[in-house]
Amino acid sequence: MGFEDFVVADADMHVMEPPDLWQRYIAPEYKHAAPVGLTELRRDIRIKLKSQILLKVGPVNPLKESKGAGIGWRAEQEEAYAAHEAMGWNGEAQIEAMEREGVDLTVLFPTRGLYALGLDSSEQIGPDGLEPDFAAAIARAYNDWLYDHCQADPARLYGAAMVPPHNVAAAVDEARRTVGEYGFKAIFLAPGCVNRKPWHHRDYDPLWAACQDLGVPVCFHGGGRTSLTPDFSLEVFADRLMMWHTFNQPLGVMAAAVSLCGGGVLERFPELRVGLLEGNCSWAPWLMHRLDEHYEWVGGYEAKDLTRKPSEYFRQQCFVSVEVDEETVVHYVDWFGDDNVVFSTDYPHGDSQYPHAVETFRKLALSEESQRKIVGDNWSRLYDIPLSRLRKS
Repeated sequence: MGFEDFVVADADMHVMEPPDLWQRYIAPEYKHAAPVGLTELRRDIRIKLKSQILLKVGPVNPLKESKGAGIGWRAEQEEAYAAHEAMGWNGEAQIEAMEREGVDLTVLFPTRGLYALGLDSSEQIGPDGLEPDFAAAIARAYNDWLYDHCQADPARLYGAAMVPPHNVAAAVDEARRTVGEYGFKAIFLAPGCVNRKPWHHRDYDPLWAACQDLGVPVCFHGGGRTSLTPDFSLEVFADRLMMWHTFNQPLGVMAAAVSLCGGGVLERFPELRVGLLEGNCSWAPWLMHRLDEHYEWVGGYEAKDLTRKPSEYFRQQCFVSVEVDEETVVHYVDWFGDDNVVFSTDYPHGDSQYPHAVETFRKLALSEESQRKIVGDNWSRLYDIPLSRLRKS
């Protein structure tokens, strides 16, 4: 049976939310302060939230100054994106995009929504921060919209729920609501921390416990420069997308991996699954080797709760995503094997290889069996969605 006969599942496809999403879906008491999607730039993905514009861009904005096809927009991709933009990036456009790429199933992550909770809490920075209840309302509105978006084909489109780290009790409630009522298959968090509170802080344990109980993974996904700390895009490079974007995506998920594996979260919650998305995977052998070295050095008094090396938690409970042109994935597979790597198209972003993401992935120096696992079986294990009934004849 050839590769084309197997289900291709996208672990991290994106939606393009309408600019008025929160005005239409947020609870009435918050409508006056709802985030607003901006439309000043070409395919603008920023939002205005309170007094802040997120994502933050430097004084030179390549998205605004680009001409013609723009940065990263190949002609064929531009043609496809223009058609989906004309459809309002709706659920039907999402399905059409999947058909064109050759993707059968996907879990959907945000675009504008990556920045919607990108302010620190009001306890940390005062009135310009997010109040816990307001953060919960923003997340709930997004999830209600996403559920409606997925109704274009609920058998193929699955949601990843936005939950507010500003309000852990509300995050638990929202995880339970979206999984129980909407059938969502994950929660997602930006790697940046609220109130400088790392992910291994015990205050987050109720959320990890809820996800373990619900059987859904916690997925970390960066996006760009917001007001959360630390600044994984490195503020010194703020004027150049080429430089800050290079750092932002990998560093965020790397920090989350260290916090969860080295900070005892995966020891306390041995059935919890973690997705580390859109940050490449080739960093993992080096980083986990270095973290193991430090565990051997100072873990005896800094990590007494760990019963295994940090890399062992990583191997057993974490999934990383491979970029479709990430040639160095072979080193990852040599080190960790091919059981916890997943695939994504990154549609409809400018740095995506759409509509040739699957084709590009097929050119990587991986065995056909590894490729089948990465586009299907591993996705199934991460999101707990069976593939057996979906095998093509």
